[in-house]
Amino acid sequence: MSPQQSSPQQPPSSGVAGAGPVAGVVRPGTGATRHGEYKVAGGKLVVVDLTVDEEARRIAAVSVNGDFFLEPDDALLDLNRSLVGLDVDAGRETIARAVEAGMPDDAQMFGFDAGAVGIAVRRALGHATTWADHEWEILPPVKLPIALNVALDQVLIEEVGRGNRPPLLRLWDWSERAVVIGSFQSLINEVDAEAARVTDTTVVRRISGGGAMFMEPGNCVTYSLCVPQSLVDGMSFADSYPFLDSWVMEALREVGVEASYKPLNDIVSAAEGESRGRKIGGAAQKRLASGAMLHHVTMSYDIDAEKMLQILRIGREKVSDKGITSAVKRVDPLRSQTGRSREEILETFMEVFGRRYGARPAAIRDAEMVRARQLVEEKFGTEAWTSRVP
Repeated sequence: MSPQQSSPQQPPSSGVAGAGPVAGVVRPGTGATRHGEYKVAGGKLVVVDLTVDEEARRIAAVSVNGDFFLEPDDALLDLNRSLVGLDVDAGRETIARAVEAGMPDDAQMFGFDAGAVGIAVRRALGHATTWADHEWEILPPVKLPIALNVALDQVLIEEVGRGNRPPLLRLWDWSERAVVIGSFQSLINEVDAEAARVTDTTVVRRISGGGAMFMEPGNCVTYSLCVPQSLVDGMSFADSYPFLDSWVMEALREVGVEASYKPLNDIVSAAEGESRGRKIGGAAQKRLASGAMLHHVTMSYDIDAEKMLQILRIGREKVSDKGITSAVKRVDPLRSQTGRSREEILETFMEVFGRRYGARPAAIRDAEMVRARQLVEEKFGTEAWTSRVP
C-alpha cells in the first residue's frame, strides 16, 4: 500500500459526488482542523478531517472522505456521526467498533472498512504517523561479518527508539557464508551442525522472529528498516508487513520483477507462468518497549539451493513437500528475472526509497560500531545466545 502525506491545508470533501452539506463535517475556517489519511492495501484512500473538544478530550466534529465507495449515500452521515464523541485516546479497535455499530444494516463499504477509518482517525489525532511525518536516512551496504550485521540491527533500533537517530533503511552486505536463524527457532532443528562445520558456515541468531536465512556473499538482497511503531499504529501484524514494504514493491517493478505479499510475511512472484506464487523473500519483525521496531527482509538473488539444503534441516522438509528434487541447483529469482547485477538492484532500492520518502544518505557512526562489536563479544558471537533455543 502507498502511504499518503498529511496535508492540513487540503480542504475536506464530502466523499460523495454532488452531495450537499453533511452533518458533522468540519469546514475550513471554522476551527483547527486535524487531518489524517490512510491508503488501504489494494483499496482506496480514506481521509479524516476532524476537530476536538479540548476540554472534554473528545471528537467534536468529523468528515470522512476519500475515493472509496459507500452505499447507500446517506450512510456517510451515519459514518460521520459514529465518530463524534469518541475519546481522543480511543484505539483503532474501539473506533472501528463505533463505526460498525453506527452504520445502518444495509450499508456496504467498498475499498475500505471500519478498521481503515480507525487508522485515519488515529493519524488525524496525532497517535499514528505517516512516512512524511519523519526524516529518513539510508545506510548503504558495507561488507561486514554476519554477526556484526545482526548486532547492528539491535544497536540501530535502540538508537532510533531513544531518538538519537531518525528512522532509517540499512542495506546489508557480508563477508562469509552464513545461516541467520530466527529468535525463537531451535538450533538443532534448523541447522545441520556437521554440514555447517564442513562448509565453513557461520551460524548466528538474530533478535527478530521468522525463519532461517542462508546467506553466501552476493547471493541475497537483505535490508533492515528501523522505524517508530507509530508508523504502523492500529495495523495488525499482517497489515504492517506489506505496508512497510510498499516501497520495495515499487523498486522491484523498476528492475522488472512483479511481486506481491503472501500472508503473513512472504514476498512471492506475481508474474505469469511457472514462477507465479513462488517465494522471492521473507520478512521478520521485532518491536521494542521503547516504541521502535525492526523490520527486515531477505530476498534470493542467486542461491546455491543444494548447498542450502545440506545445511538447513527444515529447508529439506519444505523442499520435499513441494516435490522438488536434488537436481535443483540454484534459486535465483532476482538474477534471472532482472538480468541485473546485485549491485544494480541495491542501487535501485536506495534510489526508490530516497525518492519516495526524501531519505538522505548516512553512515554507521563510530560509537554504534563500537557498541555492535561489544554485542558480538557479549551476545551474538556466543554459544549461549546462538543455542538459547537448543
